[in-house]
Amino acid sequence: MENIFAVASLWLGLAVFSAIIAYHLKISIALVEICIGIVAAAVMDHFFGPNAFGSNLEWLRFLASSGAVLLTFLAGAELDPRVIRTKWKEVMAVGLVGFLAPFLGCTAFARFILHWDPRASWLAGVALSTTSMAVVYAVMLETGFNKTEFGKGILGACFINDLGTVIALGLLFAPFTYKTMVFIVGTTIILILFPFITSFLHRVYGNRTAAIRAKWVMLVLFGLGALALWSGSEAVLPAYIAGILIAEFAVREHHWVSRLRTLTVGFLTPFYFIRAGSLVSIAALMSAPMIFLILLLGKVISKIFGLYPVIGIFRKEQTEKWYYTLLMSTGLTFGTISALYGLSHGIVTQEQYSFLVAAVIASAVIPTLIANFVFFPHHLLTKQSGKLMSEGIDEE
Repeated sequence: MENIFAVASLWLGLAVFSAIIAYHLKISIALVEICIGIVAAAVMDHFFGPNAFGSNLEWLRFLASSGAVLLTFLAGAELDPRVIRTKWKEVMAVGLVGFLAPFLGCTAFARFILHWDPRASWLAGVALSTTSMAVVYAVMLETGFNKTEFGKGILGACFINDLGTVIALGLLFAPFTYKTMVFIVGTTIILILFPFITSFLHRVYGNRTAAIRAKWVMLVLFGLGALALWSGSEAVLPAYIAGILIAEFAVREHHWVSRLRTLTVGFLTPFYFIRAGSLVSIAALMSAPMIFLILLLGKVISKIFGLYPVIGIFRKEQTEKWYYTLLMSTGLTFGTISALYGLSHGIVTQEQYSFLVAAVIASAVIPTLIANFVFFPHHLLTKQSGKLMSEGIDEE
């Protein structure tokens, strides 16, 4: 037991250190945690041997997965359905192009430039087609854009983008068995009942018991996650839809959402982001850096060339277009999930997996840094006295 507490203390110490660095550099905590994870894992492996950092410990993987699930759920809960209904053309257009452009572009890069076999090339296209909901949502929270129509439009487009990734992964590689049908039917029934039971529990027991709403939400998310994993899918997939279904409830009960967000961002997501960084093999990257660069450039270039003209239809200001485009060029959660799926099922090799994960994580860091330092649309935010973060205002 003392080893568990020691490892947890080390990781949370790195999370505190990351928060301090992020504050002084004025960048996303999530991105710093990823970079800290890369460096810390390399140092620990060098001085104390492989797996000394503890990235593959079962309990730590559970905490990291829990952070991804709850962060994805909160991202869905932040989407105001009224905003999405009024911006559906933007969300659908940007999301679909954000998926298709890198999916086809990166598949072509892997097949014709890197000469990977067809299945590995399609897997590369899937893994690099994503937009990181976890990173984008973390950035939206830290900047205050999650309260603006601009930020909610980005989150909506992220959802459509990642939905395309999930569908492509399932159609191309996942076996369709009776477990798949049980997962689809079971998830549908649970999600239909979810908002009604949540409202009932709030009406009868809300503010009268020990956080029954938080316990109920986590029960549903973990239950759906178990069902997803049993069927061969991933635990984070139903979480976003669950968040969207109670978005209107979350708008009314923002204090409850704020407390759940504190638990998620303050405790769980550091394990997810630090672990994501620790999975990158620096040795593999140094052995063949051009493969990593080709995959990274394939993703970012195809995203930019595909998305910038489409986003220009809906956003006319230059910084807004570039900021929107660069955030949509990020990747992390579903990208690493897709790459790990490929490795687990023998679609890609260990080396190909390392290059894919490295490209996915680099795409989470580099475009976001450029977006925040060079193209940050300050005019969409106004500082509120006495608050820790900016609060968004609608430009339109």
